[in-house]
Amino acid sequence: MKILVPVKRVVDYNVKVRVKSDHTGVDIANVKMSMNPFDEIAVEEAVRLKEKGVATEIIAVSCGVTACQETLRTALAIGADRAVLIETDVELQPLAVAKLLKALLEKEGAGLAILGKQAIDDDANQTGQMLAALAGLPQATFASKIEIADGKAAVTREVDGGLEKVTMTLPAIVTTDLRLNEPRYVTLPNIMKAKKKPMETLKPADLGVDVTPRLKTLKVSEPAGRKAGVKVADVATLIDKLKNEAKVI
Repeated sequence: MKILVPVKRVVDYNVKVRVKSDHTGVDIANVKMSMNPFDEIAVEEAVRLKEKGVATEIIAVSCGVTACQETLRTALAIGADRAVLIETDVELQPLAVAKLLKALLEKEGAGLAILGKQAIDDDANQTGQMLAALAGLPQATFASKIEIADGKAAVTREVDGGLEKVTMTLPAIVTTDLRLNEPRYVTLPNIMKAKKKPMETLKPADLGVDVTPRLKTLKVSEPAGRKAGVKVADVATLIDKLKNEAKVI
């Protein structure tokens, strides 16, 4: 069974994000970029499934600019077998990415796609669900445990009320939650091996997908700073402020 693992290049989670002076987006010039943490968890889970003998091949895929090759090399160093870069300079939105992944999923004949539940740059949490809808495949989101056996996937999901276990027939789509696993440390020998692993480059047109943006960002601004708290003398004053100033009661 082949496992398809999409990975996204995002601003490193340790970097303080700054908004551009013209409010058109986030400034990424000379900023450290890395693999989306949830995608790193997805790659790790795919590698563990291969180590259990469940999967035969892991294909890492990234959509975006040429620099995404660096992110794919990280996925290869973790344990993916080969990589596919769908190269484009167009700003990709979740629906466009889902269409690209659907086309590649069908092209490769993968039995399972494991995605991070969301990217830490836009926090959209849409691509996995859109991919499942477009491909007409069963899905399990926010996975904290994945077990594959007899052509089925048993997934434990993290939901508001606790945990939920679902069973799906493969092929299927799974999105990973934070507690699914802890990604392994990438060693120098594996980084060197990753340089020799194959990486294919495609264009959206090669997959017959139009990635023209359908949404327009009007303005990006930083959140307003929090006001300092105040101490009140008694309960009556507190209630008065909640009622007349905060207007929450």
